[in-house]
Amino acid sequence: MTATLGALGWLILVVLFGSVVPVVPTGAAVSGAAALAAHQHPLTVVLVVAAGAVGAYIGDLATYLVLLWGGERIARRLRWLREPQRFDRISARVREGRVSLLLVSRLIPGGRVPVLLAGAVAGLTWRRFAVANAPASLSWSVLYAAIGVVGRAIFPEPWQSVVAAILLVVLVTQGLSWLSRRRTAPEPPPARP
Repeated sequence: MTATLGALGWLILVVLFGSVVPVVPTGAAVSGAAALAAHQHPLTVVLVVAAGAVGAYIGDLATYLVLLWGGERIARRLRWLREPQRFDRISARVREGRVSLLLVSRLIPGGRVPVLLAGAVAGLTWRRFAVANAPASLSWSVLYAAIGVVGRAIFPEPWQSVVAAILLVVLVTQGLSWLSRRRTAPEPPPARP
């Protein structure tokens, strides 16, 4: 039991760190931990979901505090803000408190920080963000843990489940990233006769 609690503590730290420094594959960490947990004891998967959600939530709160503090300066330096309609659209959706936007931003690689920045610049209070981000963090953790459990259901060995979960996470995130880029790709200007 002590080893399990230690592993869950490490998972919280990894996901928290990955939420602040977005180059760490936090989804793969939750999926891999869920795949291993499902091999040991199915109830442990619930603890993995909770650990992933807590790490994501605390990391998002820390990131949001930094963006509230330096949001305007950071926003002026980013290329994506040169499209004011896009920024205004994201800011309006964040101000409306749409949890779905926070959830989708967690699923698309590179999507979370721009949405958090838009919320900070748009004046979304830290308290309102904290309330809206809780279900988004939990949903994100459930989704990635489910990917790990699917890996467990398919492969008999724990290491195979972990590898399958990580590969599935990579495929899902790359597919979502591709769809996002395709949707926002500029259309070529019409040909003039």
